Amino acid sequence: MKLSRVLAVLCVLVAFGAASSAAYAVKYVALGDSYSSGTGTRTYYDTGCQRSVYAYPYLLHNAHPDWTFVHAACSGAKTGDVINTQSASLTADTNWVTYTIGGNDAGFSSVITECAKPSWASDCNAAIDGAQNYINNTLPGRLDLVNNKIKSLSPSAKVIVLDYPRLFNGEDCNAGTFFSPSEETRLNQTADMLRDKLSQAATRAGANFLFRDVIPPFVGHAGCDNPEWIHGLSNPVGESYHPKTTGHASGYYPVVHATTG
Repeated sequence: MKLSRVLAVLCVLVAFGAASSAAYAVKYVALGDSYSSGTGTRTYYDTGCQRSVYAYPYLLHNAHPDWTFVHAACSGAKTGDVINTQSASLTADTNWVTYTIGGNDAGFSSVITECAKPSWASDCNAAIDGAQNYINNTLPGRLDLVNNKIKSLSPSAKVIVLDYPRLFNGEDCNAGTFFSPSEETRLNQTADMLRDKLSQAATRAGANFLFRDVIPPFVGHAGCDNPEWIHGLSNPVGESYHPKTTGHASGYYPVVHATTG
């Protein structure tokens, strides 16, 4: 009789422990574009989306290996991709979400390509004007759609909204590109505009949305700085103007980890 009672108690304790573990399990989902997938780290376990073990989401996964981790971010993603495709990774029990998004919507890659040309062959200012017009007038509504989608699928999740670093330091040290100092200034101002719109959208989304600015840690580490955490013109060209492994490890990751613990 005593043995049976002991066994019954043990069974209850085991069941309670299993239920407690399930109740306290943490799920983390990384959404977004190439700045979250890891483009620029040059080592990819998923070449289609250029997802990397050196990207900041994977570094956070390494810090919390007991968390359930879904790396849904994909190079080239726009807000529509997060809403229509990546959001399938979100569930009601998701605890943490991170994302970078908006740069591709504004056509920032095309703008940089245009501005990299010699002045006689490009219309850099017009390209920047177009991007800034989109950021000011269209992107805010797109970001609201992203945030509302996340809230609808993961209403209890804490969402870390990240921006993009300033890419330039006022000089052009890359053979094959022709950025002027004034063009670099305007391109950095465009990154600041993206920061402001992402921050404002996070505020509109509510208390669970936490905007975190990565511009400060990247100061002194733009392209052509020493050390630089961002690629200049690269081979393959798709990695150009993306964070290096140091940009993720020393720029993005500490900002995220300071929030999640």
